[in-house]
Amino acid sequence: MSERSVSKRREEKRWYTVMAPEMFDRAELGETPADDPEQVYDRTIETTLGELNNDPSENNTKLTFQISDVGSDAAYTDFIQHELTRDYLRSLTRRGTSKVDAFVTVLTTDDYRVQVQPVAYTTKSADRSQEKAIRRVMIDLVEEAGAERTFEGLVESIVEGRLSSAIYNEAKTIYPLRRVEIQKTRLEARPSEVAAEEEASVDVDEEDVAVDDEE
Repeated sequence: MSERSVSKRREEKRWYTVMAPEMFDRAELGETPADDPEQVYDRTIETTLGELNNDPSENNTKLTFQISDVGSDAAYTDFIQHELTRDYLRSLTRRGTSKVDAFVTVLTTDDYRVQVQPVAYTTKSADRSQEKAIRRVMIDLVEEAGAERTFEGLVESIVEGRLSSAIYNEAKTIYPLRRVEIQKTRLEARPSEVAAEEEASVDVDEEDVAVDDEE
C-alpha cells in the first residue's frame, strides 16, 4: 500500500473527543479514532485523578471510564473503576503493623451494583479480634454509604476521600490506625442489568413452584 493510500485512510477516520462523566465535570480524557461511530462504543479509557485535576499528588488514583454514547465529534463515558496504584499501597505497608481489608458489594439508591474494597493500616500489630472489629466497621459503613447514596454520590464520596475518612474516624476507636483507603471500586452492574438478573431470578423461582405443584 502506498504512503498516499495510508494517509488517505487516516484522513477518512473520524476523531472523537472523549469526555468524562458529569461527576468529573465533563473533563476531556483524550481522543479516539474510528471509521464508524459504532466502533467507539464500549472502548475504555484510563487516566489518573491527578491528570483530571492537574494535581500530581493525586496520580496514585487510577480511573477507568467506558464509552457509552457517541455524538458527531464527541464520545461520552461512564465511570466503571477506581483503583489505587500498587506502588502507593505498597508504600503504606510497614513491618510490625496490620493490614485489614474487606470486599463489600452494595446496591445504590439508583440500583447500581458496586464492589468496594476498603483497607486499613494500623500503627502496630493488632490481634485477630481487633482486626475483625475493624473489618466489621468497614463493611457496615460501606454498606450504609451504598444504601444512602446514588451511584454518582457513592463514587464522589470515595474519590474525594470522605468515605475513607468516615471509616478511619470510627475504626480508630477500636485500635490506633495510620491510614484508611478505598483501594478499589468497581461497577459490577448497571440498573438494567440488575433488573434483568432479578427478573431471571423470579422466573426461576416460579418454575420451582410449578414443579412443586405438579409433585
